[in-house]
Amino acid sequence: MPKNSVDVHVGNRLKLRRTMVGMSQDRLGQMVGLTFQQIQKYEKGANRIGASRLYQFATLLDVPPAYFFEGLEGQPVTARDGRTLSVAVPAGSPAASITREDVELLRAFRGLQQQGLRRRIIDLVWAMNGDSEAAEPAASPETLPAA
Repeated sequence: MPKNSVDVHVGNRLKLRRTMVGMSQDRLGQMVGLTFQQIQKYEKGANRIGASRLYQFATLLDVPPAYFFEGLEGQPVTARDGRTLSVAVPAGSPAASITREDVELLRAFRGLQQQGLRRRIIDLVWAMNGDSEAAEPAASPETLPAA
């Protein structure tokens, strides 16, 4: 049976969040009474995650259940009569291209306690990109989206 694209997306979001909090598949599995192999199947979208299990993961990973569906907004939904109910997400969506390196950098950055140092690092990265956004005022931590 082919994988469902929504199951793959939800699994990718599970893996992303688990990685962001620094939890192994084995540890997450132990917390919910599953093997790491079952967690792998969920993360690859090979097995569908039930609503109660998804809620359990959300609680353990400190995110709302809707987190697992972020980025699906705009995905085409087909009604029972075959009509398309919305338009597709743009192919270049930033959420679709987050890498393990991105997660590692974010975790290290969030560990920095000195706000001035954090600002200088942001400015440095913008400068290295040759982007003029380095001159933009920094967003306060309160305005940044939660992970």
